[in-house]
Amino acid sequence: MRVALKRQQVIAALIGPEGEAEMRLTRIAAGELRKDPAMLNDAIKAQSFFPGPRVAFVEDAADGLTKIITAALEDWGDGDAQIIVTANQLRASSSLRKLFEKHPNAYAAAIYDDPLSRDEIEAEMRAAGLRDLPREALDALGALARMIPPGDFRQTLEKISLYKFGDDSPLTPDEIDICAPLAQDAGIDDVLNCVAEGRAGEIGPVMQRLRSQGIQAVSLCISATRHFKLLYAAASDPGGVSAGIGKLRPPVYGPRRDRLQRQATRWGAQQSKRALGMLTDVDLQLRSANQHAPAMALVERTMVRLAMVAPR
Repeated sequence: MRVALKRQQVIAALIGPEGEAEMRLTRIAAGELRKDPAMLNDAIKAQSFFPGPRVAFVEDAADGLTKIITAALEDWGDGDAQIIVTANQLRASSSLRKLFEKHPNAYAAAIYDDPLSRDEIEAEMRAAGLRDLPREALDALGALARMIPPGDFRQTLEKISLYKFGDDSPLTPDEIDICAPLAQDAGIDDVLNCVAEGRAGEIGPVMQRLRSQGIQAVSLCISATRHFKLLYAAASDPGGVSAGIGKLRPPVYGPRRDRLQRQATRWGAQQSKRALGMLTDVDLQLRSANQHAPAMALVERTMVRLAMVAPR
């Protein structure tokens, strides 16, 4: 996704936002180019019906295309389409990587799968028209950027921008949660909060909704185990629950942090550990070849049992 976003930015800078619509962008898959080596050179020399710069884009290239791309670079001249090539991980010994790093008329850009930096997050927010945000909202967006892919984060910022259109009130973490692409996880969070807060009577309707969404029993069990591991980590921290919540990675902010802190305080280390033991047992049953009971019914029964023993 990071490679795709950077490539998209480069191509847009070369041919403008309407370049693809005006047929000034030619996309070439690596597999197609291997079958027809002349495709790249034909795309470089072809003329569009519309005036303006052109781009020939080769996607997912590898060392097997080095000779073809080398020939295209050697034959390139003024007025020809710019050549953009993307690849997956390339070693230092890669012939394709060396071609672009050493060629006098080419550039190579290494893109790493790291979380968005603070500067990148702020640049994305400015592009979406989000400025002068309160510190709590900035922290929540920073945490969200570490949890979801860059493309989803960009779309979320656009959604937030539309959501706040004409609204001058400060952006809140709750509004960020509404716009974040975590609707399915939100449904799972609902049932986990019911369990952790002892609201056994509310579990049935939420579980019915999750079943209708196609959520699998094993996925629900894994999410519950992850949730109680967070509670156990926070409750067992030598510095106290508040210190333990502050050490969670990825960090949590706003209302979710307050809620987790209350739950960890309620359950404590020993009860959280007991809950993890119950969840481990049901996970083993779900994965057992001798499991005959309906999987979701087994998980729902465990959720209700946990809610019934939740400390008051």
